[in-house]
Amino acid sequence: MMDSIVAEIKKRQAAISNQIKSLQAEAGKLDKALQAVAQLSQGGRAAAPRGRKRRMSAAGRRAIAAAAKARWAKVRAQKAGKSAAKRVKKRRLSEEGRKAIIAAAKARWAKIRAAQGK
Repeated sequence: MMDSIVAEIKKRQAAISNQIKSLQAEAGKLDKALQAVAQLSQGGRAAAPRGRKRRMSAAGRRAIAAAAKARWAKVRAQKAGKSAAKRVKKRRLSEEGRKAIIAAAKARWAKIRAAQGK
């Protein structure tokens, strides 16, 4: 009697084991089908597998920062060279010129007042 129970349990265990294997095979097929559908929905690109987050070393970050600083220094140097060539010294009004403008303005206003007084 005990032997028949053990035999029955072993049969069930083997059947369940076979079912698990077939279900795993089916799950693998479904995964492939889902990847194909995802690839089609993304315009032909396969989705990138999600894995560990990639980290950059401190030396790598320093190298990139140094390259960026060098690039911007080059841009600023070119910009400074162009603006220095275009920059014209600001002109200033001389004292004599200022006095001449004041005299002309006074004469103009004197003429206007004389015309109003008539």
